[in-house]
Amino acid sequence: MAERPLLVIAAGGTGGHMFPAQALAETMLSRGWRVILSTDPRGARYTGAFPEAVQIEQVSSATFARGGILAKLIAPFQILGGAISAIFAFRRHRPAVVVGFGGYPSIPALAAATILKLPRAIHEQNGVLGRVNQVFAKRVDAVACGTWPTELPEGVTGDHTGNPVRRAIRDKAGSPYIPPGDHPMQVLVLGGSQGARILSDMVPAAIAELPETVRAYTRVSHQARPEDHERVTAFYAEHGIRADVQPFFHDVPERMSEAQLVVARSGASTVADLTVIGRPSILIPLAAAIRDEQAANARGLVDAGAAIMIRESLLDVSSLSEHMALILENPDGAVKMAHAALTIGLPDAAERLADLVTTLAERREIGHET
Repeated sequence: MAERPLLVIAAGGTGGHMFPAQALAETMLSRGWRVILSTDPRGARYTGAFPEAVQIEQVSSATFARGGILAKLIAPFQILGGAISAIFAFRRHRPAVVVGFGGYPSIPALAAATILKLPRAIHEQNGVLGRVNQVFAKRVDAVACGTWPTELPEGVTGDHTGNPVRRAIRDKAGSPYIPPGDHPMQVLVLGGSQGARILSDMVPAAIAELPETVRAYTRVSHQARPEDHERVTAFYAEHGIRADVQPFFHDVPERMSEAQLVVARSGASTVADLTVIGRPSILIPLAAAIRDEQAANARGLVDAGAAIMIRESLLDVSSLSEHMALILENPDGAVKMAHAALTIGLPDAAERLADLVTTLAERREIGHET
């Protein structure tokens, strides 16, 4: 009996890379493939929800974006070491396809696949290519795009697959939306997988400024950095606001499906989750993003009438509170926003990306036969 084909997924760094990688892994396993995840120690922190059948291999990698001069000098040698290890590993495992999801931890696997001329692809979650994906865009067989349109280098054609969402999100796809009213209302605050200090600075105070008729019914799930946890928890308690503050929510699908409003950064995974489950949102793009990709991610939801986008430079407590009240005091409008989010969702994004992977493998087989 022929051995099942192997997919190597290269991802790491943040949940924005790891969540769609997890979704592809789940889908390829269901199609009878074997899956290896190539990541670094930082990315390994997000592997707890990956299926047990996924083999996790940690590789040596590094980033030029953080650390001092010495760390930046050492980084190329760490990446080279990881690439050499990946070459030996690929000769042993013989992957049918290698897919990179961006971030420096994907460099060793993509470099090895390029050197060995294995079928390879990258998936870009944002509307603008990240640094690593920019490097490999012209060196892979396919560029899968999560946000459409995506800015691509001249001569590169993208495949609009959408951003794959985890099975737990797909299970909540199109969950019935309960409009805001005189009943407990859930507000979900997400700062991305790393949390966001500005949301911890602004959102609690904005909720405290809500009209009493709204605030009395508001319940908050707030993702905050560990160093902000104590002060955020204390603020909510002092103002009589029921809140669950945690550094990371492992049950985001459940919390989002129960939410009347989501206040969040506009990372690609968060935006994809919002369009699959269908919830009104207020999005605050990360101002420090060099390519302003989070604003590009939010634009589709804003244009569809599903979200309000507030630039970080324009964010203040009063305006945020006013926008929150606008949604929570207008049930008909909130329902329209929830439905509008669903109109631009691609719940089958993981299947689309899996189809692309399968096509690359089939092309290779045909090439070998001829």
